Parts: sequence; structure tokens; C-alpha cells
Amino acid sequence: MRISTFFYALGQGFRNLLRNRWFALASIATITTCLFMFGVFYSILLNFRHIVATIEEGVSITVFFEPGTSEEIMLQRKVEIEERPEVSEVVYISAEEAWDSFKGDYLGEYAEGFTENPLEDSANLEIYLADVAHQAELVDFVEEMEEVREVNYSAMTADTLTGANRLIAYISVGLIVLLFAVSLFLISNTISVGIAVRREEITIMKYVGATDFFVRAPFVIEGLLIGLVGSAIPLGLTYVLYNKVLEYIAAHFPSLSGLVTFLPDKTVFATLVPICLIMGVGIGFLGSMFSVRKHLRV
Repeated sequence: MRISTFFYALGQGFRNLLRNRWFALASIATITTCLFMFGVFYSILLNFRHIVATIEEGVSITVFFEPGTSEEIMLQRKVEIEERPEVSEVVYISAEEAWDSFKGDYLGEYAEGFTENPLEDSANLEIYLADVAHQAELVDFVEEMEEVREVNYSAMTADTLTGANRLIAYISVGLIVLLFAVSLFLISNTISVGIAVRREEITIMKYVGATDFFVRAPFVIEGLLIGLVGSAIPLGLTYVLYNKVLEYIAAHFPSLSGLVTFLPDKTVFATLVPICLIMGVGIGFLGSMFSVRKHLRV
């Protein structure tokens, strides 16, 4: 495409927006509303996913061995478990460490009455998973080891966290589908109005030899501009709202801030900005292309 053709298409795209400004504003408002809602829900879902991931990091499987199992064998099993892809970390806790921890948590000064370690056979492995959805597979693997006496884990916790992650995925997909459906409809209508207004001009252009690309390009650019503006506005609004909410929670609910760690705005918007821009521009492009192909006989 020649530079002159590009600037012509760009200029015509801006003129189309001005000619059909009310329909363009309606499309921009629709995309802004949809992407703003998406940005709000995305921020909430991303923080919820972060909270779930933090909880997952604290969920562990404890493996106890048969009495008399040597420390060498336990450490060998530790290495075998660490090699599995679903495992993030394995911690070996000796019998002495287990007794020291128990004394500090429950006995205090009364522990002085014990001359021997009552947890002599309580050396264990604490296994932390990268994804609790694979807990059952790992438990089956560990239970097949002949030295293993008992495996402590919570199936309910794993199922709850897995269900929460699945719910987040379903909600995210639903929001994206709804956003595309509504925005494509509005932009398609806007482009259709522009085509109807310029139909006579388009016919003359075709008679004098204008190519299909030359005729379509201004409408595609119009859709891209609508999508770009419609994605930039909600990003700014979401950024301001997100920081205001974090400030409000920190000021009025300090205890909640101590229990739950929220993601900083840089982390959230590092992914939200490209997603919204791609979605907005993509919706504008697809909406204009579908409309042009449907309504232009070129």
C-alpha cells in the first residue's frame, strides 16, 4: 500500500467518524462500558486467583515412614518426589525437628519433664504442590512406596481450590464472549450507517476503477479507531478506580490488609493493558470487516 493511499484511508476513516459521530459515540460508549466491566471483573478475578494461589502454597501433604526407616532412605524418597512435575517443594523434617516444633507449640515449660523424644518415629516429608489439582495423583504415587506408613492430606481443600480456579476460568470466558457479542453488533451497525451514507460515492469510485481494498480501507480504519478509543478510556477509569479501592481498604480495613495481600496496580495492568487494547482494536477490526463484507457489493 502506497503512503498516499494510507493517508487517504486514514483521513476518510476520521471523516466517517465525524459524519456518523452519534453512532460512533454509541459504539465507543458500548466498548468502553464492556471493557470497563471486564477490567473491574478481571482485577477482582486476578486478585482472587492470587489469593487462591497463596492458599495453595500453604497446602501440603505430609508423609510418615515406617518405624526404623533410615534417614538415607527418606532423603532418597524426597529426591524421587521432587522430580515429579506437580511438586514445587519437598521439606524433610527430622524426628528432632518435629519434637522441637511440638514442644514450642503445645508444651512450653512442661516439655522439661520428657527425657526422651516421644516422636522418635515421626520424621516426615512435607510436600508442597505447584497445582493442588494434581494432589490425588501424587498421593497415589507416594502411597505405593513400601516405606510409607501414612499420608496426611485434605481432599476437600484440594477440591475446593480446584473448583475455585475452574470457576474463575468459566467467568473469564463468559465475560469475553459477552463483550465480543455486544461490541461487534454495535460497531457493525455504525459501519453499516457509514456505508449507506456513502453508497453513491462508493459506486462512483468503483466506476472509475477503485480497488476493493481502496474502498474498504476507510471503514476498517474507522472500526480500528472506535476500538482504540473505546479501549483507552476504560483502562484509565479502571486504573483510577483500582488504586482508590486499594487506598480505601488500607485506610478503613487494616486488619483485612494484613490477612489478604492484594496485587499492586503494576502487576494487574501489566496484563490488563495489552488485553484490553487487543480486544478493543480486535473488536473494531472484526466489526468493520464483517459489516463491509456484508453490505458492500464491491
